[in-house]
Order: sequence, then structure tokens, then C-alpha cells
Amino acid sequence: MTTTSTTSSVKPPGLRDFYENPAVPVASGTPRSRRQARMLAEALGAASTDRPGTILDIGCGDGTAAATAAPFLPGHRVIGVDWSQDALRRARTRIPYAVRGELTDGGLPFRTAAADAVLFSEVIEHLVDPDAALDEIRRVLRPGGHLMLSTPNLAAWYNRGLLLAGVQPVFSEVSLRAIHGRPGREVVGHLRLYTARALREFVAASGFEVVRLAGAPFHGVPRPLRSLDRLACARPSLASILLLHARRT
Repeated sequence: MTTTSTTSSVKPPGLRDFYENPAVPVASGTPRSRRQARMLAEALGAASTDRPGTILDIGCGDGTAAATAAPFLPGHRVIGVDWSQDALRRARTRIPYAVRGELTDGGLPFRTAAADAVLFSEVIEHLVDPDAALDEIRRVLRPGGHLMLSTPNLAAWYNRGLLLAGVQPVFSEVSLRAIHGRPGREVVGHLRLYTARALREFVAASGFEVVRLAGAPFHGVPRPLRSLDRLACARPSLASILLLHARRT
């Protein structure tokens, strides 16, 4: 005997559906993209005329960060990588190279040690498996290659006060459908958050040497508090955004 279910067969949207939604933000703030690009330009130096450096912007989103970085990296080739087809369509309007790839075992379409540097801007906080992601990034980087990673800081100066008041920290989310218990109105799909110490330890344990950790401001801080947010950058452990430079060992 068969029965017919009376419940809806419509599946609720999952992570892939969330990131393929054109309404979901896929770009980081331009000022911190510039700061990250300057850090990378300083690390790479001038491009060689016979061998331009290959820089992968992994999780390139709509290509804004790669397009912002390109003028600081003359002579180097910047390639955007994302698994969202919608993001790639937008990225190809801003940068000459944008390809599909995933941060799983062998999921990036590049040979081992092919890249001189990887930009990894505001991506790691969205990942289910950040360990596998850093393993794959390490695979495609040459020995001594540079990783430029940015991510929100769980211990940002205002989050410390919010937690004391029993308020959910900024950048953290408990749902993909709506904001609950914290300031802000935009759902961006953050799954993991790091303090400065945790980020250093995690990246070092993944086969990288941490060279520098810097702070950057967050564009979403209310205007009256932005001067405080800029001051907090002097101590990365208190800054809104963590900018980490590491080298592949």
C-alpha cells in the first residue's frame, strides 16, 4: 500500500542556492582591497619581463577586488576564481580572466605550484571546510608563494562590548534567511569567525609561515564611530577586519 505525503516537496534553499542569488553581496570594501593589494605588491616586487607573476583571486565574487588590485600589480597576471556562475558572469565584465573552481581536493583548475600568490578576501568565513580550502591553496602555490587573506574579526572592539551586553556579535549569523539578535540587516552567509590569535594559529598549522597581521576598518560601522574604527586598526586584535600575509612553507 502506498501513501501520498501531504507535506511540501519544495526543498528549502541551501548554501549553493544562497550564493547563486544575485541579491547576495559578493564584493568586499574597496579601501581594504586596496590595502591588501599594496601589501601584496610590496611582497611580490616588480614583475619580471620574461615571467610575469600569476595571482589567483580565489572567491573573486563580482571581480571588484581583483580589478582594484590590478593597478597595484603591473605586469602580473590576475585570474579570478569562483564557483558561483552568477558571480563569474559579473567578474568577466571587470577582469580579463575568470574561471570556475572549487576549494576541495584538486578542485582548483591549476597545476601544483602554478601560482605566485593567492588573494583570499572575505572567503574563509563562508566555508564549511576551511582546512581543505587551505590545503588546496597550498597545493597551487609555489614554495615561498604568498597568501593574502582577509576576514572579519570576531573580537573586533565593538563585538567585545556587544557580547558583554548579551548581543550577538557583528559578522556572526544564525540563519541564512534573516538577521537575529545582532545589529545590521544584511544576511551574508558567514559560517566561521576568527580572532587574530585563532587565525594566526590556523594558518600556521596549515603549512604557512605568517609574515604579517594587520587591521582594516569595516565600511558598515556607523559614521560617528568610524574614527574609532580606524584607530583600532593600530591593534589588529581589536580591528574590524584582519589582513594576514603568509608564505607557503
